[in-house]
Amino acid sequence: MSPDESAFEAALADLPVVAILRATTPAHLADAAEVLAEEGIRAIEFPLTTPGVLSAVTEAATRLGDSVVVGAGTVLDAGDARRAIDAGARLLVSPALCPDALRHGRAHGLPVLPGVSTPTEALHAVALGARLLKLFPADALGPRYLASLTVPLPSLRLVPVGGVRLADVGPWLAAGAAALGIGAPLHADTLETGDLGALRVSARAWIAAVRRAQAPA
Repeated sequence: MSPDESAFEAALADLPVVAILRATTPAHLADAAEVLAEEGIRAIEFPLTTPGVLSAVTEAATRLGDSVVVGAGTVLDAGDARRAIDAGARLLVSPALCPDALRHGRAHGLPVLPGVSTPTEALHAVALGARLLKLFPADALGPRYLASLTVPLPSLRLVPVGGVRLADVGPWLAAGAAALGIGAPLHADTLETGDLGALRVSARAWIAAVRRAQAPA
Protein backbone atom coordinates (compact mmCIF):
# COMPACT_ATOMS: atom_id res chain seq x y z
CA MET A 1 0.00 0.00 0.00
CA SER A 2 1.39 3.39 -1.01
CA PRO A 3 1.82 6.30 1.44
CA ASP A 4 -1.22 8.11 -0.01
CA GLU A 5 -3.34 4.97 0.20
CA SER A 6 -2.25 4.44 3.80
CA ALA A 7 -3.08 8.06 4.62
CA PHE A 8 -6.55 7.71 3.11
CA GLU A 9 -7.21 4.48 4.99
CA ALA A 10 -6.09 6.15 8.23
CA ALA A 11 -8.33 9.15 7.59
CA LEU A 12 -11.39 6.93 7.11
CA ALA A 13 -10.50 4.78 10.10
CA ASP A 14 -10.50 7.94 12.20
CA LEU A 15 -13.78 9.23 10.74
CA PRO A 16 -15.49 7.41 7.84
CA VAL A 17 -16.45 10.55 5.94
CA VAL A 18 -15.38 12.07 2.64
CA ALA A 19 -16.57 15.68 2.43
CA ILE A 20 -17.45 16.74 -1.12
CA LEU A 21 -17.08 20.47 -1.73
CA ARG A 22 -18.79 21.46 -4.98
CA ALA A 23 -19.58 25.12 -5.75
CA THR A 24 -20.01 27.55 -8.60
CA THR A 25 -16.76 29.31 -7.67
CA PRO A 26 -13.63 28.19 -5.79
CA ALA A 27 -13.54 31.38 -3.70
CA HIS A 28 -14.41 29.79 -0.35
CA LEU A 29 -13.32 26.20 -0.92
CA ALA A 30 -9.89 26.23 0.74
CA ASP A 31 -11.27 28.08 3.76
CA ALA A 32 -14.12 25.56 3.97
CA ALA A 33 -11.66 22.68 3.83
CA GLU A 34 -9.70 24.22 6.67
CA VAL A 35 -12.84 24.46 8.81
CA LEU A 36 -13.74 20.83 8.12
CA ALA A 37 -10.20 19.74 8.97
CA GLU A 38 -10.35 21.62 12.25
CA GLU A 39 -13.52 19.73 13.10
CA GLY A 40 -11.95 16.35 12.31
CA ILE A 41 -12.85 15.53 8.71
CA ARG A 42 -9.64 14.29 7.13
CA ALA A 43 -10.72 13.37 3.58
CA ILE A 44 -11.99 16.16 1.33
CA GLU A 45 -12.92 16.01 -2.34
CA PHE A 46 -13.09 18.94 -4.74
CA PRO A 47 -15.11 18.00 -7.86
CA LEU A 48 -13.64 19.23 -11.13
CA THR A 49 -17.03 20.62 -12.14
CA THR A 50 -16.30 23.75 -10.10
CA PRO A 51 -14.67 26.26 -12.47
CA GLY A 52 -11.06 26.91 -11.50
CA VAL A 53 -11.18 24.29 -8.77
CA LEU A 54 -7.60 23.10 -9.20
CA SER A 55 -6.38 26.32 -7.61
CA ALA A 56 -8.41 25.41 -4.52
CA VAL A 57 -6.96 21.89 -4.55
CA THR A 58 -3.46 23.35 -4.53
CA GLU A 59 -4.25 25.89 -1.84
CA ALA A 60 -5.97 23.36 0.43
CA ALA A 61 -3.19 20.80 -0.03
CA THR A 62 -0.59 23.45 0.80
CA ARG A 63 -2.44 24.72 3.88
CA LEU A 64 -3.43 21.33 5.29
CA GLY A 65 -0.38 19.28 4.40
CA ASP A 66 -0.40 15.67 5.51
CA SER A 67 -3.18 16.21 8.05
CA VAL A 68 -5.89 15.85 5.40
CA VAL A 69 -6.17 13.81 2.21
CA VAL A 70 -7.16 16.41 -0.38
CA GLY A 71 -8.68 14.91 -3.50
CA ALA A 72 -10.31 15.70 -6.81
CA GLY A 73 -13.69 14.43 -7.93
CA THR A 74 -15.44 13.98 -11.28
CA VAL A 75 -12.17 12.62 -12.65
CA LEU A 76 -13.22 11.07 -15.96
CA ASP A 77 -10.02 10.23 -17.81
CA ALA A 78 -6.23 10.15 -17.58
CA GLY A 79 -6.00 13.85 -18.47
CA ASP A 80 -8.24 14.81 -15.56
CA ALA A 81 -6.21 12.54 -13.29
CA ARG A 82 -2.92 14.05 -14.42
CA ARG A 83 -4.10 17.63 -13.91
CA ALA A 84 -5.50 16.80 -10.47
CA ILE A 85 -2.29 15.11 -9.37
CA ASP A 86 -0.21 18.01 -10.67
CA ALA A 87 -2.38 20.35 -8.57
CA GLY A 88 -1.65 18.35 -5.42
CA ALA A 89 -4.55 15.87 -5.22
CA ARG A 90 -3.83 12.71 -3.24
CA LEU A 91 -7.20 11.08 -3.95
CA LEU A 92 -9.18 10.66 -7.17
CA VAL A 93 -12.94 10.10 -7.31
CA SER A 94 -15.07 9.34 -10.37
CA PRO A 95 -18.86 9.23 -10.82
CA ALA A 96 -18.55 6.10 -12.95
CA LEU A 97 -16.07 3.35 -13.68
CA CYS A 98 -13.48 5.27 -15.72
CA PRO A 99 -10.66 2.78 -16.39
CA ASP A 100 -8.08 5.26 -17.71
CA ALA A 101 -8.49 7.54 -14.70
CA LEU A 102 -8.33 4.56 -12.35
CA ARG A 103 -5.20 3.16 -13.97
CA HIS A 104 -3.47 6.55 -13.98
CA GLY A 105 -4.20 7.14 -10.31
CA ARG A 106 -3.11 3.67 -9.30
CA ALA A 107 0.09 4.00 -11.31
CA HIS A 108 0.91 7.09 -9.24
CA GLY A 109 0.10 5.39 -5.94
CA LEU A 110 -3.11 7.31 -5.28
CA PRO A 111 -6.30 5.89 -3.80
CA VAL A 112 -9.03 5.98 -6.45
CA LEU A 113 -12.77 5.70 -5.82
CA PRO A 114 -14.49 4.70 -9.06
CA GLY A 115 -18.25 5.03 -9.24
CA VAL A 116 -20.16 1.74 -9.44
CA SER A 117 -23.79 0.73 -9.15
CA THR A 118 -23.82 -2.94 -10.19
CA PRO A 119 -21.96 -6.11 -9.16
CA THR A 120 -20.32 -6.26 -12.59
CA GLU A 121 -18.96 -2.73 -12.32
CA ALA A 122 -17.79 -3.38 -8.77
CA LEU A 123 -15.85 -6.50 -9.71
CA HIS A 124 -14.33 -4.78 -12.75
CA ALA A 125 -13.16 -1.88 -10.58
CA VAL A 126 -11.60 -4.23 -8.05
CA ALA A 127 -9.83 -6.10 -10.86
CA LEU A 128 -8.35 -2.78 -11.97
CA GLY A 129 -6.96 -2.19 -8.48
CA ALA A 130 -9.60 -0.16 -6.62
CA ARG A 131 -9.68 -0.83 -2.88
CA LEU A 132 -12.79 1.22 -2.13
CA LEU A 133 -15.73 1.86 -4.42
CA LYS A 134 -18.08 4.82 -4.70
CA LEU A 135 -21.65 3.50 -4.67
CA PHE A 136 -23.48 6.01 -6.84
CA PRO A 137 -26.17 7.32 -6.90
CA ALA A 138 -26.71 6.32 -3.29
CA ASP A 139 -30.13 7.94 -2.83
CA ALA A 140 -31.54 5.93 -5.75
CA LEU A 141 -30.07 2.65 -4.48
CA GLY A 142 -30.43 2.83 -0.70
CA PRO A 143 -28.85 1.00 2.25
CA ARG A 144 -30.72 -2.24 1.52
CA TYR A 145 -29.07 -2.40 -1.89
CA LEU A 146 -25.61 -2.05 -0.36
CA ALA A 147 -26.38 -4.76 2.19
CA SER A 148 -27.70 -7.09 -0.54
CA LEU A 149 -24.69 -6.45 -2.76
CA THR A 150 -22.24 -7.45 -0.06
CA VAL A 151 -23.97 -10.75 0.75
CA PRO A 152 -22.41 -12.58 -2.23
CA LEU A 153 -19.48 -10.13 -2.38
CA PRO A 154 -18.50 -9.52 1.26
CA SER A 155 -15.05 -8.18 0.41
CA LEU A 156 -16.46 -5.09 -1.34
CA ARG A 157 -15.83 -1.84 0.50
CA LEU A 158 -18.49 0.60 -0.60
CA VAL A 159 -18.75 4.34 0.00
CA PRO A 160 -22.29 5.60 -0.75
CA VAL A 161 -22.32 9.00 -2.44
CA GLY A 162 -25.17 11.10 -3.78
CA GLY A 163 -28.00 12.39 -1.63
CA VAL A 164 -26.76 10.93 1.67
CA ARG A 165 -28.67 12.89 4.32
CA LEU A 166 -28.00 13.34 8.02
CA ALA A 167 -30.85 10.97 8.89
CA ASP A 168 -29.29 8.33 6.64
CA VAL A 169 -26.00 8.03 8.53
CA GLY A 170 -27.15 5.24 10.83
CA PRO A 171 -28.86 3.10 8.17
CA TRP A 172 -25.92 3.33 5.78
CA LEU A 173 -23.31 2.43 8.37
CA ALA A 174 -25.50 -0.35 9.73
CA ALA A 175 -25.81 -1.72 6.19
CA GLY A 176 -22.02 -2.01 6.02
CA ALA A 177 -20.84 1.18 4.31
CA ALA A 178 -17.08 1.61 4.62
CA ALA A 179 -17.52 5.39 4.71
CA LEU A 180 -19.93 8.09 3.57
CA GLY A 181 -19.48 10.68 0.85
CA ILE A 182 -21.31 13.84 1.91
CA GLY A 183 -21.84 16.87 -0.29
CA ALA A 184 -24.68 19.39 -0.36
CA PRO A 185 -26.40 18.08 2.79
CA LEU A 186 -23.18 18.97 4.64
CA HIS A 187 -22.36 22.37 3.19
CA ALA A 188 -25.75 23.59 1.85
CA ASP A 189 -25.13 27.10 0.46
CA THR A 190 -22.16 27.92 2.71
CA LEU A 191 -19.66 27.46 -0.14
CA GLU A 192 -21.45 30.20 -2.06
CA THR A 193 -22.01 32.61 0.84
CA GLY A 194 -18.77 31.98 2.72
CA ASP A 195 -20.69 31.36 5.96
CA LEU A 196 -18.02 29.20 7.55
CA GLY A 197 -19.68 29.37 10.96
CA ALA A 198 -22.73 27.59 9.58
CA LEU A 199 -20.47 25.05 7.89
CA ARG A 200 -18.73 24.37 11.20
CA VAL A 201 -22.08 23.80 12.95
CA SER A 202 -23.15 21.40 10.19
CA ALA A 203 -19.85 19.51 10.33
CA ARG A 204 -20.25 19.00 14.07
CA ALA A 205 -23.77 17.65 13.57
CA TRP A 206 -22.59 15.17 10.95
CA ILE A 207 -19.62 14.02 13.02
CA ALA A 208 -21.86 13.53 16.04
CA ALA A 209 -24.26 11.45 13.94
CA VAL A 210 -21.42 9.25 12.73
CA ARG A 211 -20.10 8.76 16.26
CA ARG A 212 -23.58 7.82 17.49
CA ALA A 213 -23.96 5.29 14.70
CA GLN A 214 -20.55 3.81 15.51
CA ALA A 215 -21.24 3.50 19.25
CA PRO A 216 -21.94 -0.01 20.57
CA ALA A 217 -25.62 -0.75 21.02
